Amino acid sequence: MTGLGRPQDEAAQGQAEGRDTWHGTRPGAQAGLRKQQAAQTEAELKAAAIRVFERSGYLTAKITDITAEAGRATGSFYKHFASKEALLEALLADLLAEGDASAEMAGHGTDFRDRAAVRWHVAAFWGFYRRHRAIMVALEQAALVDETFAQRSRDMLAPDLGHIADHLAALDLPGDRLVSASLFTVTISGFAATWLSAANRPDLGRELSDDEAIETLTTFLHAGLGGAS
Repeated sequence: MTGLGRPQDEAAQGQAEGRDTWHGTRPGAQAGLRKQQAAQTEAELKAAAIRVFERSGYLTAKITDITAEAGRATGSFYKHFASKEALLEALLADLLAEGDASAEMAGHGTDFRDRAAVRWHVAAFWGFYRRHRAIMVALEQAALVDETFAQRSRDMLAPDLGHIADHLAALDLPGDRLVSASLFTVTISGFAATWLSAANRPDLGRELSDDEAIETLTTFLHAGLGGAS
């Protein structure tokens, strides 16, 4: 008998089959379980960070606030992220992946002479900002105080800017295509940041519906870009 009460021949058989003789599972299965647990912890830390950013703002949020919100030990944070900035970069990468996936959705027009194509992008971003407002605000706050982070964010967002510039190819633009694309993206993001934030929203005296916001911005951008009426 072994120290844990298993017959030696059974233990030997387990070793021959490549199993962990003490836990009755294959080493590969254990590695898969650890990977799954690590992914779950990372997801919990990200979700907790979003709640903390929403409640307290990115700049004042502390790593201990995030781990406490997630119900995790502070040391567990550093197994997944080197810093608060690294966590925010990971959240940005998730957003960009979601944006890439949305480009495959039905109705994604690629010629901004067509008002419907402009509206699709405006509506997609409006919904995206509404869902991820806490992260979007956190990205803006981080870029204000950390130029290195701001540059990394610009680098990560550059393909999206190029994507919009490609949609402008057939238009007679008021300036360089990339410059015009930046006007498009800044206008959309600024408009969303203003009207989807209770702190920034002007007193309209009534609720601005999503449809009205999307239609107004679509008309403004389409006309400004010189699209077909």
